[in-house]
Amino acid sequence: MVALAMTTRRARRPFSGDSERWEALVRRDRSADGAFYYSVQTTGAYCRPSCAARLPRRENVQFHATCADAERAGFRPCKRCRPNQASLAEQQAAAVVKACRLIEDAEEPPNLDALAKSAGMSRFHFHRVFKARTGLTPKAYADAHRAERVRHELTRRPTVTEAIYGAGFNSNGRFYDASADLLGMTPTAFRAGGDGATIRFAVGQCSLGAILVAATDKGVCAIQFGDDPEALVRGLEDRFPKARLAGGDKTFEQLVAKVVGFVEAPSNGLDLPLDVRGTAFQERVWRALRDIPAGSTASYGEIAARIGTPRAVRAVAQACSSNPVAVAIPCHRVVRTDGALSGYRWGIARKRALLEREAAA
Repeated sequence: MVALAMTTRRARRPFSGDSERWEALVRRDRSADGAFYYSVQTTGAYCRPSCAARLPRRENVQFHATCADAERAGFRPCKRCRPNQASLAEQQAAAVVKACRLIEDAEEPPNLDALAKSAGMSRFHFHRVFKARTGLTPKAYADAHRAERVRHELTRRPTVTEAIYGAGFNSNGRFYDASADLLGMTPTAFRAGGDGATIRFAVGQCSLGAILVAATDKGVCAIQFGDDPEALVRGLEDRFPKARLAGGDKTFEQLVAKVVGFVEAPSNGLDLPLDVRGTAFQERVWRALRDIPAGSTASYGEIAARIGTPRAVRAVAQACSSNPVAVAIPCHRVVRTDGALSGYRWGIARKRALLEREAAA
């Protein structure tokens, strides 16, 4: 079995040596922007690594950690890449954050034209940038945020009607048209802890212990590992206290077998319809997790950067720990910056085993 160390990275600061910085400069690596700057003795200017100016001779280049360092050394900012101003990536990140705030603060979700105008971009370009930064389209982000508001209002308002208007819907009809997609059930059933909803489930055994798989008519809503099958069922009952839990038939047992087969042999792949709902932030994280290839890992910081919130490392870790569907949303592929394993709700031993199997596949 391949050692776990093969799936992780050593802790190391990127672009820390001059040779690595030069290589980044030669390939105009945008990921190096902000990590360092370079100056050219013959021009008297300093630039970002991604600057499109003509490649200077190596002997004329110096590297600097900050713009201030370059300017103290007597160099002026390049007029082409403007290294002392926000980079294009930073400008795009700021525009996306602004758009997210507009969506979250609005009573009615702003349309794409309004969001693109606020960002100073065309519709097409804004849509592409927003999705690249968040992992969601603007509409999907707005829907996820509204679903979060609906769930919150339904738990605190005395009536469904008050919750509907508190969540920003201006008519009952519009809300009920969207309620199945937002909640997966009627609002009354949601308030009653899933009353009236039917959830099929089955508990199987795999080399990592007991495994519970549960699904609504829309898709899989739970995949849980454990040592005690009865405890797994009780956990499902606690999550949906008034739903009707039904044992799986032979067709459903085939679904469980598919999940167990993936746990034992990750090369089989796993593509399941899911019925999981979280906050807008959680859904962004979960989508990013599904983009990590089997056999690879990513750090919490890398996931935070991929969804456009580089400082939200702790929130990413919390979203991973809230994942209700083990392996289908592969939170086991997220590790600490130094490659160490931590934060797996079903136990570090299971996380290690899953990563070792994927590395060996």
